[in-house]
Amino acid sequence: MTTDVLTEEAFARNLNTTFRVPLEDGRKVELELVEVAGYKDRPDEQQGMERFSLLFAGPAEPLLPQASYTMEHERMGEVMIFIVPVAGTGGGFRYQAVFNFHRK
Repeated sequence: MTTDVLTEEAFARNLNTTFRVPLEDGRKVELELVEVAGYKDRPDEQQGMERFSLLFAGPAEPLLPQASYTMEHERMGEVMIFIVPVAGTGGGFRYQAVFNFHRK
């Protein structure tokens, strides 16, 4: 997977869509992309940098521990994303992914 797919713009086009995380036991956990937050207005912004974060909403069970996961998406295909559980909600968990890299 190249970073060409992992851009703020690509994720923003897929806001409010479902990413599926296959588990070892054969189940798939569905995470909805609920927020894409860019960091373009920072004064220390360097040209050619891609800086943004994603927020996913997931179910109460199972809780996905902090790790890299292969996620399947209808339009984006398979993407590997490192997520961190950041908050419990009444009916599930929120997960965050942060991206900070130089574009080629």
